[in-house]
Amino acid sequence: MGKRIVSQSPDVLGGTPVFAGTRIPIQTLIDYLEGGESIDEFLKGFPTVTREQVIAFLEEGKTRVVAFDA
Repeated sequence: MGKRIVSQSPDVLGGTPVFAGTRIPIQTLIDYLEGGESIDEFLKGFPTVTREQVIAFLEEGKTRVVAFDA
């Protein structure tokens, strides 16, 4: 098992899922992408999140959807 991508704790933003090691909600990335912004734009706005974290999150989502579909 690799490094955690998402963390969730009642002590951090009331339990909102965030990128591990940050206080940046996962929902913020989703909002950026839904709004037509790029990953690069998101990373410029939230430099505590790494490209590797974003890609790992998207890959995990893809894996879960493909597994669900099988």
